[in-house]
Amino acid sequence: MQREEKQLELTLEALISQVADLKNSLVSFIYKLENEYDRLTWPSVLDSFALLSGQLNTLNKVLKHEKTPLLRNQVIIPLVLSPDRDEEIMRQTEGRVPVFSHEVVPDHLRTKPDPEVEEQEKQLITDAARISPDAAQKQIQSLNKMCSNLLEKISKEERESESGGLRQNKQTFNPADTNALVAAVAFGKGLSNRRPPGSGASVQSGQAGAGAIIAGASGMQQVPMTGAPAQQQPMLAGVQMAPAGQPGKMPSGIKTNIKSASMHPYQR
Repeated sequence: MQREEKQLELTLEALISQVADLKNSLVSFIYKLENEYDRLTWPSVLDSFALLSGQLNTLNKVLKHEKTPLLRNQVIIPLVLSPDRDEEIMRQTEGRVPVFSHEVVPDHLRTKPDPEVEEQEKQLITDAARISPDAAQKQIQSLNKMCSNLLEKISKEERESESGGLRQNKQTFNPADTNALVAAVAFGKGLSNRRPPGSGASVQSGQAGAGAIIAGASGMQQVPMTGAPAQQQPMLAGVQMAPAGQPGKMPSGIKTNIKSASMHPYQR
């Protein structure tokens, strides 16, 4: 007798431990559903379901173990019923059952379902026994076919939705290059304003020299030299250009005659 009581006590302790783990997992999962639903992902939900399934399987293994006594043969009888608040029951049930009265005892100590549920279960068992094996097999195949078609449609919709999302989200440009181009055009970001040393002075001096030559050439007229070769040299605004092979060098033998502004070039 003592051995059976000891075995029952150990079984109850193992069951209480397994049920406590299962309860903590359920509380954690419900908390996620109620407070973290906006950032809850499907893989996380599947992990929670897998954890609950594993704990339920462990609990069933404990109940089906060969050393576990048949709990259905054990009878639980309430010794004290009181409508007053019981602090010990409050602590054991974590505040869910404040009193242990005749109103709550049938629900908490029930070992069978409600009579209505029990009748419906018996009716389902009777209807299932009337179906022949061949008819049952045909119904199973028909149900499997419907489930397969439904799963195929769901998978097709998921693939189309994913492909449509990828087409919409595909970028045809580089945001970094676009931002750099806009910043360069609008604000000059990344553009260099430095010039090589001496380039500004040489350009300005060259422009000033060219302006002076063109301005002075307007009041000059070329006079042919005696004994000069008859070869015609190219002219630019009244100024004889340097011969080929001597770029940038003005001939030293050029003679000019400044005429009066009132004298016509053809008057003698």
